[in-house]
Amino acid sequence: MMPKPETAARRPSLLTLVSITGTGALAMNIFLPSLPGMARDFGVDYAVMQLSVSGFLAVSALLQLLCGPISDRFGRRPVILGAFTIFLIATAGTLLAPTAGWFLFFRMLQAVITTGFVLSRAVVRDMVPAESAASMIGYVTMGMSLVPMIAPTIGGVLDESFGWRASFITMGVLAAGVLALCWVNLSETAQGGGVPLRQQIATYPALARSHRFWGYSLAATLSAGAFYAYLGGAPFVGQSVLHLSPAEVGYWFAAPSIGYMLGNFISARFSARIGMNRMILVGSIICTLPLAVALLIDLLGGQSPLVFFGSVAFMGLGNGMLLPNANAGMMSVRPELAGTASGLGGAMAVAGGAGLAALAAAFLHDDAGALPLLIIMVAVSAGSILSTLWVIARARQVAGR
Repeated sequence: MMPKPETAARRPSLLTLVSITGTGALAMNIFLPSLPGMARDFGVDYAVMQLSVSGFLAVSALLQLLCGPISDRFGRRPVILGAFTIFLIATAGTLLAPTAGWFLFFRMLQAVITTGFVLSRAVVRDMVPAESAASMIGYVTMGMSLVPMIAPTIGGVLDESFGWRASFITMGVLAAGVLALCWVNLSETAQGGGVPLRQQIATYPALARSHRFWGYSLAATLSAGAFYAYLGGAPFVGQSVLHLSPAEVGYWFAAPSIGYMLGNFISARFSARIGMNRMILVGSIICTLPLAVALLIDLLGGQSPLVFFGSVAFMGLGNGMLLPNANAGMMSVRPELAGTASGLGGAMAVAGGAGLAALAAAFLHDDAGALPLLIIMVAVSAGSILSTLWVIARARQVAGR
C-alpha cells in the first residue's frame, strides 16, 4: 500500500536514516584499535576485553528480535528515540566504570543502539515498494559506510592522543546530536498504528515456513559473519601478528569500509536492473575468493598488511552488494511484518557474528598468526554462496510449477 500524500511529504530524510545507522556502526568499531590497551588498563586478558565486541553482538541479536515486532506494534519513532536515550546513559556508564566487569555491563547496554540498523531498513520498506527497497537500502548503507571507514582511524588517533575513553566520549556527543535530529525529522512511517503483537504471533508460521526468508537470512548471516569475525580478530592480528600501532590498525580498518561503500553503490544503481538474487550470488562469490587467496598466501608464509586487509576490502565489496538485496528479499516475504522480518534476519546475522567473533578470539595467539581468523572467514563466506544457490533453486522450482 502506497503511503498517503501527506505521509510521503513528511517522511524522514536520507540524512536522518544514514545518521541512525551510522551511529550504530560508530559504536561498534571506533574503539577497536584500543582493545589491547584497554585490556592492559583494566588488568585483564585480551579475550576478556574482546567480549566488548562478541558480547555486544550477542545482546544486539536479542534486541533485534524484540525491536522489530515492538516497532511493528508501536511505531518506528518511539522505539528509535528510546534506544538512543538508553545508549547515552550506557555511554556515561562506560566512561565511569571502575572495573572491566562494570565496563562490560554498560557496554552490553550500549548494544541497544543496533535498533537503528533494523528500524532504518523497516522505515525504508514502509516508504517504498519491494522492488525499490534494495536500491534505497543500498543508498542508506552507502552513506553510512563512511562511518566505519573513518571511525577506527579516528579511534586510533584519539587513543594515542588522549586514551581510550576519548572514543566513548565521541560516541556520546554524536549520539546526542542524532537523537536531536530524530526528534525533529523522524516522522512515523508504520501505517495504521502498527500490527498488534497477537496478530504478529499468529502470522509467524507463514514467515517461518518460507524457504525464501530462510535462504535470504542465511546468506546475510554467513556473509556478515565473516565481517564480524574480522572485527573480533583484526585488532589482535594487526598489533600482535603484523606489529602495527593502534593508529596504523585504524588506518587499515578503512579497507573493508571502502569496499562496502563501493558495493553499496553498485547495489543501489544496478539491483533493480540485475535482480536481487543475481546480486546476492555475485556478492557472495566476491566475498569468498579473495579471502581464500589470502588464506593460501598465509599458508605459504607470505602474510602482510596489504594481503590481509586487501582481501578484507573485497569482502566488504561483496557484502555491500549482498546485504541490501538479502535484507530487501527477507522483508518482501511478508511486507506487513517488515520490522519483524528485518529484526529476525538481523538477529540471526548478529548472533552468528557474536559466536564467530568469540571463536576467532579464542583461537588467536602469537604462534597461530592470522590463520585461524582466515579459515573462519573463508568457511562462512563459502556458506553464503550455498545459501544463495538454494534461494535461486527454490525460485526456479516455484516458477516452474
